[in-house]
Amino acid sequence: MSPELEINALKIHAPVSPEYAEILSPDALRFLAAMQSQFGATRTRLLERRVERQRGLSAGKKPDFLPETRSVREGTWKVAPIPQGLENRRVEITGPVDRKMIINALNSGAQVFMADFEDSSTPTWDNLLEGQINLRDAIRGTIDFRSPEGKVYKVGANPAILFVRPRGWHLPERHATLAGEPMSGSLFDFGLYAFHNAAALLAAGKHPCFYLPKMESHLEARLWNDVFSFAEQELKIPHGSLRATVLIETILAAFEMDEILYELRDHSLGLNCGRWDYIFSFIKKFRNDAGCILPDRSLVTMDRHFLKSYVDLLIQTCHKRGAHAMGGMAAQIPIKNDPAANEAALEKVRQDKLREVRAGHDGTWVAHPGLVPIAAEIFQEFDGPNQLGRLREEVKVTAEDLLKVPEGPITERGLHWNIDVALQYLAAWLGGLGCVPIYNLMEDAATAEISRAQVWQWLHNRAKTDTGKTITRELVQAVIAEESGKLSGRPHIKRAAKLLDELIISDQFADFMPLVAYEFV
Repeated sequence: MSPELEINALKIHAPVSPEYAEILSPDALRFLAAMQSQFGATRTRLLERRVERQRGLSAGKKPDFLPETRSVREGTWKVAPIPQGLENRRVEITGPVDRKMIINALNSGAQVFMADFEDSSTPTWDNLLEGQINLRDAIRGTIDFRSPEGKVYKVGANPAILFVRPRGWHLPERHATLAGEPMSGSLFDFGLYAFHNAAALLAAGKHPCFYLPKMESHLEARLWNDVFSFAEQELKIPHGSLRATVLIETILAAFEMDEILYELRDHSLGLNCGRWDYIFSFIKKFRNDAGCILPDRSLVTMDRHFLKSYVDLLIQTCHKRGAHAMGGMAAQIPIKNDPAANEAALEKVRQDKLREVRAGHDGTWVAHPGLVPIAAEIFQEFDGPNQLGRLREEVKVTAEDLLKVPEGPITERGLHWNIDVALQYLAAWLGGLGCVPIYNLMEDAATAEISRAQVWQWLHNRAKTDTGKTITRELVQAVIAEESGKLSGRPHIKRAAKLLDELIISDQFADFMPLVAYEFV
C-alpha cells in the first residue's frame, strides 16, 4: 500500500491500495492536475465573491434579479435538446455511493439513481475511493455485494439511469494537493468519475449525467460549463456529451435560474428544487436580519409563499427553455412496526408529490425504495414522459415573493428537536455516515444544516419562544447538554456535542457544517 503518489505536481496524501491505484492511475492523476491547474484560481475567486456578496447581505442589501443579464432572461433561447432515453425522469432516488446502496437504488424501479458524493456521504478517503470503484463496476455490469449473512445483491435487467453528484465548489479535497494547496472536491469527484466512465457510457449509448450542487450564481455555472468543455476535449468525446441538472438550493441562485441554464445550455438537462438546502440558505444568508427569522423547521413547508414562489418560478423557467423541472426530496422512510404511523407518513408523501405534479414538475426525488411506487403512481397523472408543454405563463414572481418571510412560532420543542437532530446527525457523520434515518426521516447534511443554522439565528438575534422565553447562550448550552445526555451511549456523541456548541455559540457563522467537521474525519 503506497503512502503517497505524485503526478504532475499533484500529490496524494493518503494510503493507496492496489484497488485505489486503479482509480488513481497516472493518467487519471494527470487529468486531475490539468483541471486543477486550469480552474483552481477561478474557483477561488468565485468563493471570494461569495464572501463579498454576504457582506452586502449582512449590511441589509436585498438580492434582486440582475439588471446586467436582463437580455438573457428576456431572450428566446433554449437549452440543447434532451437526449433520447432521458425524457422520462418521473421518479429519482438518491443516496450515498456505498456498494449495497448503489445496487438497491439501481433496482428500485426509479427512472434515475443519483449517486451522491455530497450531502449524503462523509468525505472520508475510503468512502470517496470505494465510491468511485463501485460506480465504475456498476457501469461495467460487474457490481455485486455479499452481506455478512451471505445474501447476494446483483443489478437486475432494467436498472435506473445513473447520475452522479460531486461535491460543491466550496468543499476541498485535502488528500490531493497541487502546489501545496488542496484541490477542489468538485473537480476530484467529477474528474475521476468522468475519466474512468465517460467513454464507456457513450459507447453503450448513454450520457454521463451529473447533478451540480450549491451554486450561488451563473458565474459558478459558467465555471462548470468550462470544466465540462475542457473534460470533453481532454477525453476526446463530443462536445455536449456531459449533461447536468443544477440544484437550485441557494436563495441567490433563485434570482439567476435563467442565467444558470444559459451558461450550461449545451450541457443542461434542467433544474431541481433542492428545497432543504434552499431553506438552509435562506437562514444563512439573512442570519443577521431580525426581520428574516424563520419559525420552527416543521412549519417551513412548501405551501409557504416564498417556497411556492420559488417552485413556480423554477418550473416556468425550465419549461420556457426546454429543460426538466425536477421536484424535491421526500425524506420519509417506511415505519415497519407502526402501521398507523406508516400510513400517516406515506400520506404526507402522497400530498407532497400531488402538489409537485400539479404544479408542473417533470419528476421528483425520494430517499427510500419503498417510496418509489407511491411517487410513480402519482406522477402518472400526466400523459407523456414529462410536462415540458406546461409553460406556466401565468406565473409572475417578484423579488418580494422570493423573500417573503413566513410567520409562525418558535417553540422550545422546536429548539430541542433541532439540537437533537443535529447531534445525532453530526455523531453519525463523524463516524463516516452521511445519510442517517432519524425519527423516520432520512436526514442528510442539508436537513442537519437547517437545524443548527436555525438555532444560531434564534440565539444571535435573541429570538423569543411562543412562551416568551428568550433564547440565550445558557439555554442553548443547557439543551445541548440535556439532549447529548440522552444519547450518551452512542459513538462520537461527545465530540458531536462539542462541535455543535462551537458552531452555534460562535459569533462567526460557519458557512457549511461539513467544512468544519471535515477536520475531524
